[in-house]
Amino acid sequence: MPAGEYRQSSRESGSGEEEAWLWGQIKAEARRDAEAEPALASYLYSTILSHSSLERSLSFHLGNKLCSSTLLSTLLYDLFLNSFSTDVNLRSATVADLRAARYRDPACISFSHCLLNYKGFLACQAHRVAHKLWTQTRKPLALALQSRISDVFAVDIHPAAKIGKGILFDHATGVVVGETAVIGNNVSILHHVTLGGTGKVSDDRHPKIGDGVLIGAGATILGNIKIGEGAKIGAGSVVLIDVPPRTTAVGNPARLVGGKEQPTKHEEIPGESMDHTSFISEWSDYII
Repeated sequence: MPAGEYRQSSRESGSGEEEAWLWGQIKAEARRDAEAEPALASYLYSTILSHSSLERSLSFHLGNKLCSSTLLSTLLYDLFLNSFSTDVNLRSATVADLRAARYRDPACISFSHCLLNYKGFLACQAHRVAHKLWTQTRKPLALALQSRISDVFAVDIHPAAKIGKGILFDHATGVVVGETAVIGNNVSILHHVTLGGTGKVSDDRHPKIGDGVLIGAGATILGNIKIGEGAKIGAGSVVLIDVPPRTTAVGNPARLVGGKEQPTKHEEIPGESMDHTSFISEWSDYII
């Protein structure tokens, strides 16, 4: 089913039906891959095919990924499963994140590939549980989980940070998200992106990222600033002030394509289109 058709059918169905459809797809993909590659059959059975639901499979996989000699996989499995099975919003976000990776990243060959191998996806799901723990005032456990996520996935997201759904952390290595950061829905963030503060300022001190934003690799966004809905931040940019909706900021320090007074605006949602370079002809005459 094409991405557009699936998104339309998803809106028309309940979240439970959507999750059931996706879990059926994941199991079918796992069976196909187990038949095609017998060396993976036991792995695919233990991580996907032996489980009765997406939340059980994900909880098992995260528990095994994030466990240590003192933080046991069984404890983590119970923690994750309790969180996912009792919170429909967490499950809905998981489904949206799987769809985001599958349809935005041409390297993502299947839903099961994302579930098992995409560390950005896995880090985001584990963060959602850490955030839930944080809001329940279970802060020591939330911080311990953050530490394990950082150790294992090289993704450092403070458990207090608020993240929407339909999120793609593409490649994900080196992503840092500060304590008071907020990320909206349908946002795509590449590797080595920092959503940071500006020193020792306390309280609300991190960026607020609007819906549909695309942040290119290596971009640094600092301070309690707003990146407007549907904005695009070019790779390697350093952003220190607000970026208006539907505009493109690029460079160090970042500048708006088209100028500050009348910046060029785009119609597409870059967080979904993943268009990183269409602004180049307007921004620079540099030619290799």
